[in-house]
This record gives sequence, C-alpha cells and structure tokens, in this order.
Amino acid sequence: MVDKEFFTEYGEATQYEIEEVIGKGSYGVVASAIDTHSGEKVAIKKINNVFEHVSDATRILREIKLLRFLRHPDIVDIKHIILPPCRREFKDLYIVFELMESDLHHVLKANDDLTPQHHQFFLYQLLRALKYIHSAHVFHRDLKPKNILANADCKLKICDFGLARASFTDAPSAIFWTDYVATRWYRAPELCGSFFSKYTPAIDIWSIGCIFAEMLAGKPLFPGNSVVHELDLITDLLGTPSAECIAKIRNEKAKRYLNSMKKKHPVPLSRKFPNADPLALHLLERLLAFDPEDRPSAEEALADPYFHGLANVEDEPSRQPISKLEFEFERRKLTKNDVRELIYREILEYHPQMLQEYLQGSESHFLYPSGIDQFKRQFDHLEEHSGKGEKSSPLLRKYVSLPRERICTPRDEDDDNCKTDQNATSAEPAALQSTPGPGYSLTALNGSVQVDCSNYNLLRSASISCSKWVD
Repeated sequence: MVDKEFFTEYGEATQYEIEEVIGKGSYGVVASAIDTHSGEKVAIKKINNVFEHVSDATRILREIKLLRFLRHPDIVDIKHIILPPCRREFKDLYIVFELMESDLHHVLKANDDLTPQHHQFFLYQLLRALKYIHSAHVFHRDLKPKNILANADCKLKICDFGLARASFTDAPSAIFWTDYVATRWYRAPELCGSFFSKYTPAIDIWSIGCIFAEMLAGKPLFPGNSVVHELDLITDLLGTPSAECIAKIRNEKAKRYLNSMKKKHPVPLSRKFPNADPLALHLLERLLAFDPEDRPSAEEALADPYFHGLANVEDEPSRQPISKLEFEFERRKLTKNDVRELIYREILEYHPQMLQEYLQGSESHFLYPSGIDQFKRQFDHLEEHSGKGEKSSPLLRKYVSLPRERICTPRDEDDDNCKTDQNATSAEPAALQSTPGPGYSLTALNGSVQVDCSNYNLLRSASISCSKWVD
C-alpha cells in the first residue's frame, strides 16, 4: 500500500471541494471552497497566465511575498498555495485565502444606517492593521473600500498588496513610485500633483481618512474625474494650502498651480458631516491634513481620544522591518523565467518538505500524482456556468449587509439561536471593548442569522449583532 504522505504534495488539489464562483477579474477567478481535511471554508484565487506579462507576474510575486511576512488579524491571510505539477512550465497559480463574506465597498453601498459604533470599530481595525504594516516599513499605496474585506461580524481585513512597496531606510522613500496607479479618489494630494519628491507612510493615512469620511457620509468624499478635479474637490473642503506648505513643494509646476488657485477657506467638517461624533470629526481632520507632515502616524491615531474605551495597546502589535534581502529582485531587470523561479520558491514556503529538498539541491526527478488538472476543470466548469443559474455568484451575495445594534441573550438549551433584546439599541459605545473573539461568532445561513452564544462575551460585541440582511 502506498503511503498516504506520498500523495500529499501533488495530490493536494483534491483536498479542496470547490463550491461557487465569488469573483472575476482580469487576473482570473475566485471561488469559494471547502477544505475537506479541516471542514473550513476558504477562497481559492486562480490567476491565469501569470507570466504573460513580466510586470504583472512581478506584482503577484510581491504580493504573495508580502502576505507571507505580514501576519496580522486585520490583514488577509494566505493559507496555502497549490504546488504546480511542473516547476519550469507552470502558468497558473491557485492561492488559498481565508474566506471573507464581502468587502467594505459593498457594505457601505448596502447599509445606509451604520451606527457610530460601526464607524469607530471599522476605523480602529484599519489603523491597527496600518500600524503593523508601517512598522514593517511597507506602504500599501492602494487602500480603498474594495481592498478591504468584511465579514458579517464586522471584522475587516486589508487585502491586495500588489501595489505595496517595502522601504529599506527610515528616510522618506524617493523610489518605487513611478508606477503608482491607485484609485484617484483615495490618493493623497502629494501623489495627485507630484508635489513632493519623497513620500512617507502618510499617503496611506490619507487614504484611511477618505475611507472613514465615506463611512460617515455614505458616499466617496473626493470623487474627482481627473487629477485637477480631484485637487479642486480637496481644496474646496480643506481650503487652499498655506504659503508654508506650498513652499515645501519641490515640483515647480505644482507650486505655480497652487499659488495661482483662487483662495479658498476650509469648510468646517461639522457642516459637511452634521450628524457625526465631534471626536470622530476631530480625528478625521487630522487624517486629512493637506501637508503629509501634519498627519498622525497610525500609532498616534490609535491613541486619539476617539478610541477611548476601545483601543488597547497590547492588541496593536508591530513587527521588525522586512529584510532588504527579501526584495533584491526589485533592483534588477527580471526575465519571465526569473519570476517563475522566484514565485516557485515562494510556493515552496507552503510545502516545507519540498522546500528542504529544493534548498539541498536534491529535488525529486519523478512525477508525483497530480490533482491540478482535475482542479482546473472544476474552475473552468464553474466559470462557464456561473452566469447560467448554476451556483449564482456571490458578487450578488446576501452577506453584504451588516449587523445592527442589538444584544443577544441565550435562549433555553434546546434552541440554537439567540433572542433579541429590543431595548438594546441604546447600548453605550463603550460596550464595544475589543475585537470579537473566539467566544462570539456570527454566520449567515440561507439569509437568516445564527449567533453562537457559547462563551458569549457581551463586552466584545454589544453593538455588533445581526438583525437585517439585504439580498
């Protein structure tokens, strides 16, 4: 009898039972699946023809490498990467992520009645993730609602690190920015006009400020249709920058443009967001400072009075900067085969036994049984039929609607669910003390909600339970 471990590496594709397509894009397709070994639901991203363009392949390499180092509760986690059947000829990638139910873009679109507690909790998670990312000397550079995944229990996770860069000095970065193409609406003003020759993590802080303002208003804050229009919208709200700020700008063309701009006075944020918490607006004003030097770091923002009763320094980790050696490939021109080899090396990080063989130069020269072909056929079939009534795509998911403010109390032991205290809508914001933990889980089943009240900790989620779902 053949040892089961013999089939582990190349036969691993049979470990996942694919269920339905949940996303499509130029990169390929994402499907939900079940890990038949653990019973866990996962998302599998199939990236087609990875090496068709070296620049795209390098972006994928950068993302999977960064996500291997950036392990944090508020950052999406790569659980596994399927080993390709042939090291030198593979062209598709299958990356296994934890499954999240929606993204913040759909959440904000589907929910027009988010509470102040939602706003506070969302921003806290984003800043906590950003503190960790920046401590690794990494800039995300493309923060926007579509790049923030969301679950029904209000858990957020930052994803899509394809445009992220690691900086290897404490000085502001003057390199790696020529290909910056992030969404304009969330782009810091210094990137809109190439105002400064050096950039700092403050560009991500600005993006977080724009996202926070979108939560408060229910719509994008600066939806510019061009760079000039974007700057006009920014200065309409913040006023024209001061002479001192303009004097710092090294780009003469940008300096002349701002000096020639009609004088505008800042609009009080209380007028723009009349129903918002004054503490929230004070922090938003700091995040959206025109001069990047005036914006707080993520760590400083977490210490803002707005998070009193929620922030906990012990739950806000940082990490050592990523080693410069890990990104040597950024400094040389790569061929298609170079990138393929580097990606293969990253894949082996999820296959420890084969990684050892690879590092020792004693790779096996015979073929293991492979499940990749069968796996590919499952993806192709689902992709072909996803719009024909078979397993409709969760791009139309029910899970975009978030929990409302209500408190769950356990029923009798013979009832699985929790009943609602109708008087709980006045729960104090301070009741939400920390991230929902193992004692609290919330899942959507066929459009209804089941709350697991085992070990239930009310302080962790008093304002974050479910009462409404939108198809």
